[in-house]
Amino acid sequence: QVQLVESGGGLVQPGESLRLACAASGFTLVNYAVTWFRQAPGKERERLITISSNGIDTRSHGAVGGRFAISKDNAKNTVYLRMNALKSEDSATYQCAASRRGVVVDIPDFLYDIWGQGTRVTVSS
Repeated sequence: QVQLVESGGGLVQPGESLRLACAASGFTLVNYAVTWFRQAPGKERERLITISSNGIDTRSHGAVGGRFAISKDNAKNTVYLRMNALKSEDSATYQCAASRRGVVVDIPDFLYDIWGQGTRVTVSS
């Protein structure tokens, strides 16, 4: 049973930071690129940032500028998303997805092999 499970969401105030986790089971992330997405109510899903299967390359897709960073811990088989200087417009459900392509180039969403169910982030004072 292959699975991705996101965690770390919650309620934060504007300007604060938050770290989300994407934990894999049933497969190893060393063979997959991982991308973080988000979707706010009534809005399209946004692609945020990707890390390659070998962990060498990352790619931001421009939705959040330089405020978000992705990292990978192979020992824990987990990918993280560090979000800084959060704004109210960052409120969304954050979701990770893994692709066996293994690279950071853009691919259509349907080519991602495994998706998590998401963790909600609310930024409000």
